Amino acid sequence: MTRHITDHSEPQAEGTRVKAYLDIDRQKGMHPAVRELSKRPASRSEESSKVREYARIERGQET
Repeated sequence: MTRHITDHSEPQAEGTRVKAYLDIDRQKGMHPAVRELSKRPASRSEESSKVREYARIERGQET
């Protein structure tokens, strides 16, 4: 009996088409959207923390 598709540890990429697509994708490098998102500042503004606190209170989580 074979294993269920979700029982495998990782998907097997077989075939020449998949390998060719992966090679092309690796040669292109990082997607421009990912590059822009990684340039964002890591710190959050004080305003966003206030919004988070207001939302928490609005949901009824007082503590």
